[in-house]
Amino acid sequence: MTQDHQPGTPGSAIVVGASLAGLMSALALSRIGVRVTMLERSARKVRTGAALPVSDGLLERLTGRRSPGGKDILPSGGQAWADVHAGLSSVTQADPGISLRSPVRVTDVGQDDRSAWVVTDDGEFVRADLVVGADGHASVVRRHVVPEAPDATFSGYLIWLGLVDEREIRSRPWPSDLAILYERDYCLNAYYLPGADGSVARGRRRIGWGWYDSGRNDLLRASGAVIGDVVQRTLRAADVPDATFDELADEAREIWPSPWRDAIVDCICRRAVIGTPIGEYLPHRLASGRVCLVGDAAHLPSPMTGSGFAASAQDAIALADVLGGNGNRVSTSDALRRYETARLDAARQLVRSGQSFSNSFAPRGAAQ
Repeated sequence: MTQDHQPGTPGSAIVVGASLAGLMSALALSRIGVRVTMLERSARKVRTGAALPVSDGLLERLTGRRSPGGKDILPSGGQAWADVHAGLSSVTQADPGISLRSPVRVTDVGQDDRSAWVVTDDGEFVRADLVVGADGHASVVRRHVVPEAPDATFSGYLIWLGLVDEREIRSRPWPSDLAILYERDYCLNAYYLPGADGSVARGRRRIGWGWYDSGRNDLLRASGAVIGDVVQRTLRAADVPDATFDELADEAREIWPSPWRDAIVDCICRRAVIGTPIGEYLPHRLASGRVCLVGDAAHLPSPMTGSGFAASAQDAIALADVLGGNGNRVSTSDALRRYETARLDAARQLVRSGQSFSNSFAPRGAAQ
């Protein structure tokens, strides 16, 4: 592949994907003066129940400045996925160096010695100095960077996710900490999160939960959520038979303690549950020429690691550091090779730690 040889911080970038990794990468690149065009295939992002640990000062590290007006747009601690996405989105929308186009689906990626580009589903070519693939587990950009290993692999289980306002459940006392519980062939992660208004007062918070389940892979295959050993999509409530919801509710009442049981049953009764098949991707490469990968497109760990979001933030910061901190001495391709050197070993270690859980949790042959 032809490589560029012109030194200097790139003037423009395309970020494919406007989920968390894409938003953080766009903010970090804008901080060093790169004009960013974000392309997102979905008109809106919906996630139920997932929680993320947000490190102190993350927004300042990404943008180089504090939250406008002193408002804590991205509070530290455990936060709901949707709240983190909303906070990052609001800062991105206010950044004059970032433009977002949605819905736009990228179908191909290319590059030469002068630029990189993506092709959209309506045949448009969008060019920039580099392309950043932040397009998640089923990354199109990954197929360009790592054509010999383009797909994440189904790990043999799914995670049911739900979120409920604490005041909506009857059980008392309300939770004081998180729980990681194992019963039968299941694992439950349950936790409280700030309320929609940011309150952490008991009775005003939200309860989130993730129920790991390796016993319903037939449903994943029958619904098309998993084909072969590749995860295709998340199960929405409409994909799940009532009989399956009834089974889950009965099992929750039988095996999980209060208040987590009550939160789970409430979500099931409201059909406010999604089922996400878990895929994992052990990275071989993070960059090729003017194209690189960040977040789940680069390295997909089991959510049991609890570190996927932090790794995505580290990707974004490292990418901006190598592109903006080279003193205009190296080419974009050379800078992206430095990014790969900075992040690859840690990313591989993270994914392998999740694979250790997956191998012990999912029965032998469950992914088949």
